[in-house]
Amino acid sequence: MSDVHQLINAVNKADSADLLLETVENLAEVGDHAAIPTLVEVLGFNNPGAAVAAVDGLIQIGEPVVPYLLKNLDGYNYGARAWATRVFAGIGDPAALDLLLEAAISDFSQSVRRAAAKGLGSILWSKLPESQAIPAQQKVLKTLLLATEDGEWVVRYAAVVGLEALSNTLSQSQPELLSEIAIAFQKLIDSEPEAAIRARVEYALSINCI
Repeated sequence: MSDVHQLINAVNKADSADLLLETVENLAEVGDHAAIPTLVEVLGFNNPGAAVAAVDGLIQIGEPVVPYLLKNLDGYNYGARAWATRVFAGIGDPAALDLLLEAAISDFSQSVRRAAAKGLGSILWSKLPESQAIPAQQKVLKTLLLATEDGEWVVRYAAVVGLEALSNTLSQSQPELLSEIAIAFQKLIDSEPEAAIRARVEYALSINCI
């Protein structure tokens, strides 16, 4: 039996929260494609520490995770969706773009919306041909602008982070769209009740020519 299968068996046999965390951390460190199904399953467990370890392991594996996770996403477990969204955000594969766009606006869980909004700023646009990247970037911009009006402040904060990252891309591909981000940021400075968000906007403006 290979080492990775021994580690998978250890996860499956874990009989306490602490042991589950330890075995998942060990499995995640290997970075083996064979670990993907087990690490994805852990996302649905009620063990945040193990889920964090699984997320880190899946991001480390990278692109091969995306098609499996898209196919096996638990739509009824909002905790699992939130962790999965973090995985998609960390990998940045455009294959998950439609899921992130919908989740950022429509998901009932604020943790899912937050992860999606942040992840939209981390898409690896180089993996798309320009003919697809240009309209996709416009969709991301529209979605993130809507997310700045979310009722939960953590989602608005994530939208600002996403817009800051997107502005770096748009400055090269579609600089004419930067004015829309500038207008939204000024609106947040003028009317956003959360000081942390206003500060994050000001920081974004200080390091970007928006």
